[in-house]
Amino acid sequence: MNLERTQALLDRVASGEIDSHEALRQLSMPNFEPLSFATVDHSRALRQGFPEVVFAAGKTTEQLLAIAERLNVDGEGFLITRVQPEMWKPLSARFVGVELNELGRVAYLPPVSPMRTDRGTVLVITAGTSDLPVAEEAAVCVRAFGANVQRLTDVGVAGIHRLLSRGEQLQSASVIIVVAGMEGALPSVVGGLVAIPVIAVPTSVGYGASFGGLAALLSMLNSCAAGVTVVNIDNGFGAAYAASRILHR
Repeated sequence: MNLERTQALLDRVASGEIDSHEALRQLSMPNFEPLSFATVDHSRALRQGFPEVVFAAGKTTEQLLAIAERLNVDGEGFLITRVQPEMWKPLSARFVGVELNELGRVAYLPPVSPMRTDRGTVLVITAGTSDLPVAEEAAVCVRAFGANVQRLTDVGVAGIHRLLSRGEQLQSASVIIVVAGMEGALPSVVGGLVAIPVIAVPTSVGYGASFGGLAALLSMLNSCAAGVTVVNIDNGFGAAYAASRILHR
């Protein structure tokens, strides 16, 4: 039960479409559900604004399907990140309408009552094509959290004119997520061009001295562009969550 569905339920009571007993029944459903291997949190959307998101890595396919089924009770849908290759076919077979983004390793089943999408636009920028898996994770999660999303790909500092030619797109966004590996310079450039929130995502893309994304992470933390926010290495989901919270405020 998310905020929109709770409001809709109360509106139905006010209009006389359903009585208070039925509304109470729906509202009094357990807010968490223990399984033998997990505890499904059904009230997270009411507490935090967004439903529980499933991290698939480390789970068996059977565990993932069971959790997804419980999250989808009453058509709530689900969002799953870091989906493993062996999980794609079972998810597709079990859930009609599930959207599978293999590049971003994300599975998304839209809820029956989708979240509002009029809060603004998140622009997801990648420095290089190799950063796309993390960027796609961010983009799918942003859409699932109820925001519009645009993509701007392969505009890193090795050819900065590619970014500078898209000034209108930069200025029209509400929040920008910048995904970059190597030396992680692109968020500083973007942060110096716009007056909106910029969220930087370091990726593990790069040669040996990039230390699996640590070099990009430290560069972003030391950005000379004021106000750039940084999330963990390869954490497109975390960037999307932060951007969506900004918009929902």
